[in-house]
Amino acid sequence: MRDIVYLSLGSNMGDREAYLRDAIARLQPEGRVVSISSFYETEPVEFTNQPWFLNCAVALETRDTPEELMASILHIEREIGRQRIQRKGPRIIDIDILLFSDRIIDSKELTVPHPAMHQRRFVLQPLAEIAPDVLHPVLQRTVRQLLDDLPVGQRIRLFNSDHSANRRPDDHLPKTKDGTTAE
Repeated sequence: MRDIVYLSLGSNMGDREAYLRDAIARLQPEGRVVSISSFYETEPVEFTNQPWFLNCAVALETRDTPEELMASILHIEREIGRQRIQRKGPRIIDIDILLFSDRIIDSKELTVPHPAMHQRRFVLQPLAEIAPDVLHPVLQRTVRQLLDDLPVGQRIRLFNSDHSANRRPDDHLPKTKDGTTAE
């Protein structure tokens, strides 16, 4: 039997987009990536004196047990170069299991659903893009409802890889139908 697992991925060091794409590719042996959200730039929370994150959500269909998947995720993070130096601090890659089908797991090694997911816009915004109607098995609310219930705050913006050094000074202006800038 295959389970659908929802993951949150984040990076705020180096080439954030490349690290996310690498992590997604490395998830393939664990199952089939069913869906990937857009990438979002997100303001750090809790430990705020660090660069903004790039986050996304991934739906993965897997035959792994939750414990097997967690072990694989930790291995992927290590392979990409994550070092756990500072709690909530900067990181090359972070992969969290948000939901594992409708399972509820509370062990020393793993808590599912993720205990803070319902408080984090950087988790819920990308997740709502790919799974708005998925039910949180403890709170009995959909991802969309959880997102709508969040208070104002936790700045987040859709990431466009054109935000790079190739960006022209007029890129902030709205575009007309023919692609020219409207001033």
